[in-house]
Amino acid sequence: MDFIENRTFDEINVGDSASLIKTLTYDEIRLFAVMSGDVNPAMVDEAAQSDDIHQLVGRAMWGGSLISHILGRQLPGPGTQFIGQTLQFKHGVSVGDTLTATCTVTTKNESNRHIAFDCACINQHGDVVVAGEVHVTAPDQKIRQAKPEAQMVRKKDPRGSHRGFIERALALPPMPMAVVHPCDRESLLGAVEAARMGLIVPLLIGVESRIRAVAEQHDIDISGLQVCHAEHSHAAAEMAVDLVRAGKASSIMKGSLHTDELLGAVIHKDKGIRTDRRLSHVFVMDVPTYPRPLLITDAAINIEPSLDEKRYIIQNAIDLAHALGTEMPKVAILAAVETVNTKMRATLDAAALCKMADRKQITGGILDGPLAFDNAISAEAARTKGIISPVAGQADILMVPDLESGNMLAKQLEYLADAHTAGIVLGAKVPIVLTSRADSAPARITSCAIAVLMANYGPKN
Repeated sequence: MDFIENRTFDEINVGDSASLIKTLTYDEIRLFAVMSGDVNPAMVDEAAQSDDIHQLVGRAMWGGSLISHILGRQLPGPGTQFIGQTLQFKHGVSVGDTLTATCTVTTKNESNRHIAFDCACINQHGDVVVAGEVHVTAPDQKIRQAKPEAQMVRKKDPRGSHRGFIERALALPPMPMAVVHPCDRESLLGAVEAARMGLIVPLLIGVESRIRAVAEQHDIDISGLQVCHAEHSHAAAEMAVDLVRAGKASSIMKGSLHTDELLGAVIHKDKGIRTDRRLSHVFVMDVPTYPRPLLITDAAINIEPSLDEKRYIIQNAIDLAHALGTEMPKVAILAAVETVNTKMRATLDAAALCKMADRKQITGGILDGPLAFDNAISAEAARTKGIISPVAGQADILMVPDLESGNMLAKQLEYLADAHTAGIVLGAKVPIVLTSRADSAPARITSCAIAVLMANYGPKN
């Protein structure tokens, strides 16, 4: 339904009831804490959740919000005025608990349109979490209004999803990473900070005197870190690949050298670390106005990929989404329009890729395309155009037609929408942290965390 409609006082009878079932997630806890102003660590910090009393009340209050949801949107619905409530919090609520909230009409007062509800929230084990009575004034006129969309909650924790990736990666052993030519502040600082946090064990490869000069100039402490001398950036890239082949590095990180220098060593016919997969780049974006991490591919390596190359690009991105925690990512294959046009190759490729997914040539995700950008990220735009799609409005991955469109899209989100970026190359024997030379140290740290998660997800051929 696109609309919600109330029930007036006269339409409600004693014994009428409405219910809502919802599962508590960590994101729900953080959002509820921000909206309620309750930022006690026991609510928002998993490491501090031993406060049983606070957990009992604070998270059970989330259950109380489900009761408000029912009364404000279902029964009576829009136009309801809350008078008072008496709720008791009887049981704690943990992440993963599923609550069934129910509100049942017990009395009606004809003189002032007051209605009393018996309300309860019961968890999946049958335990009563919240119970009590709520009094409201029911509306006397019918109200029908557009259903609020999830996208209306626009403000979210900046870098929230990126921080989540870092937290998950920190639970894993630090990964040996060959850092190639870290001869400027950001690339060296990113590696050193990632090491200090416990994400990686960096092997700094490059002209030793230059690396140490950069460290001294910018007051970056590299004591205790291994510095592997290489005569120049090309030699540093080759040494990094050799370390991977020897099993001494589980990932590579690009420093202040050109991408083609690094990838030239990676794809070398005899000495490289290619697999049967096509190499492709994925931007992992945390966009403040989008409710989930957004993966954009390929915006850095494949200039004008063929249909078969796009197949590998999508599969790489799906595998990364799995490693980041999305079990069945939704892939929007972008074009300028959402219908197949024989004069527009991007739309033909999109249709073919969807059929390839139907035939299990691409697995692990839900594909749809062609989709224009607005349809991919806005359910409202898709509805307006009459598009029925399991992907439209909730894409996890955006597959762009070519490098130029992808690069412009990613940088527009970064510089105009205040999105935070991370970047990684997939398709080689190890994940490769490939950021722009202009990227900040935090972007490199996040990219390191993503590489750790990908490396621990499992090798892909």
